[in-house]
Amino acid sequence: MDRRNQTSSRKMDHLRICLERNIERGDPGFGDVRMVHNALPECDLEFIDTGIEFLGHSFDAPLFIAAMTGGHPDTREVNRRLAMGADRAGIGIGVGSQRAALERPELADSFSVVREAAPRAFVAANIGAVQLRDHGQEWADRAIEMIDADAIAVHLNFLQESLQPEGDHDARGCLLAIEELCRWSRVPVIIKETGSGISAATARECWEAGVGAIDVGGWGGTNWAAIEGLRTTNTNSPREEERVPVSRLFEDWGIPTVVSLCEVAGTGGPVIATGGIRSGLDMAKAIALGADLCGVALPLLAPAMQGEEQVSETIAAYVEELRIAMFLSGARNLVALKERRPYITGRIRQMLQSMEEK
Repeated sequence: MDRRNQTSSRKMDHLRICLERNIERGDPGFGDVRMVHNALPECDLEFIDTGIEFLGHSFDAPLFIAAMTGGHPDTREVNRRLAMGADRAGIGIGVGSQRAALERPELADSFSVVREAAPRAFVAANIGAVQLRDHGQEWADRAIEMIDADAIAVHLNFLQESLQPEGDHDARGCLLAIEELCRWSRVPVIIKETGSGISAATARECWEAGVGAIDVGGWGGTNWAAIEGLRTTNTNSPREEERVPVSRLFEDWGIPTVVSLCEVAGTGGPVIATGGIRSGLDMAKAIALGADLCGVALPLLAPAMQGEEQVSETIAAYVEELRIAMFLSGARNLVALKERRPYITGRIRQMLQSMEEK
């Protein structure tokens, strides 16, 4: 199969697997975070303010529809429904990797539909760090123009790439390419991990390169090692009865979302917490730990396959759960919520303490 067709076909494989199989693994750590209950909240639930400013744009809620799909004709309607949900709710949306459409321009409408359906929403373009290194500013500009983007995410998915026989296995030069993009891009650059988390050290390198925001994309939730293991048999691995397949072995690789968030928050600019956020209560915990936005993908995929109303209902449920958590914390707005220090227990506390000791 031609490499350009292979990219598009792989997008449909990923979408099908996410819909049909259990691809969640690990624990992002929100179970070890407990909000402090305020028995005298002194605020009115009906007037809780969930609005926030992010990279110069106003959001009605700190929810971001994280990158999911695009690059195949059959994904156009999914992206349209997600975009309409974002526009209605006054939140942001990121498209999936635009590599397929950059290689095959006839696929661009599976992405451009997002801006068509969400003319007022904050929209983020998306290219891989390796593609940025190999194709430079020209590909980034085309990705931005394709959807009239307000920002561009550069995704880091080297775990996934390492498990694909056809993957990009050379990560050299990516940081320099990111630095070049930050210098010349007309929109802010967001660095986005895809399920393995970002450490404080890597975050500092990204801030120094000039990025505008970091999406931690932590471990726990959608697991790309599991997806790649289900998509294809790794011919480099011994038979399963003799050894654990390499994809299964690396399902446990990465920094839990809560740990990554705690490491990255405070190292530089705004942070998006993505990875296993499954409720508005998880969102409240993430914001109290330093997140500015919370990215959600998989919980919106099945609703997007059903219809526009189902997407809007799911978004509304997340926001209502967040509002209740804010009310019970005595936080009238997100600034106040960021001042509420939660309890951290169990394995997450141990991991954070072990990092402090180094």
